Amino acid sequence: MMELVEQMIHSIAVALNGSPTVMLGDAAVDFTPPWQRMTMFGAIEHYSGKQLRGKNEEELRRAAKELHIDLDPKIGPGKIIDEIFSVMVQPQLIRPTFIMDYPVELSPLAKKHRTEEGLVERFEGFVNGQEICNAFSELNDPIDQRARFEEQMKLRERGDDEAQRLDDDFLRALEYGMPPTAGLGIGIDRLVMLLTQQDHIRDVIFFPQMRPEK
Repeated sequence: MMELVEQMIHSIAVALNGSPTVMLGDAAVDFTPPWQRMTMFGAIEHYSGKQLRGKNEEELRRAAKELHIDLDPKIGPGKIIDEIFSVMVQPQLIRPTFIMDYPVELSPLAKKHRTEEGLVERFEGFVNGQEICNAFSELNDPIDQRARFEEQMKLRERGDDEAQRLDDDFLRALEYGMPPTAGLGIGIDRLVMLLTQQDHIRDVIFFPQMRPEK
């Protein structure tokens, strides 16, 4: 699926601009495959010097404090890792890059990694410091999914409003059966903004009510 994304966006860039290279601010960004690939924990260690895999919540909070990152006391380990990534890594991802192998706490609907304990099979694509796509193998094990939802509900009880709610209807559907499935979402407006070299997403969206009145 990563190959699908990079080949598709490369083709769009060439069709729009006659070249796979697009100027994004002062940076000449080349969309030619293959794109850079990094694991989430590997990228964090590369850009921050912090090795976070296997750390408990207290250790993660200590690492964030050492990096001068303020954290909401209500969030759990997954969100702490994501916050460190957002501050220390994402702004550095100017060239097209896939970030892979997210922690299970951060991806409650994704299937566990087939070889790496504690991770899920998920990737996101980043260009010019912005996320342009998100994809993962869909979790189709109802027992595992219920346990994930229950952990998410504990986070909601702590005050994390973005944590997933327990969805009994979805769990019942999984119990009947779900084939192996993968999902991919691409931010079309953001992609158009990048490839047409627009500074604001408002300039490319189709919905007139989101544009300033003139």
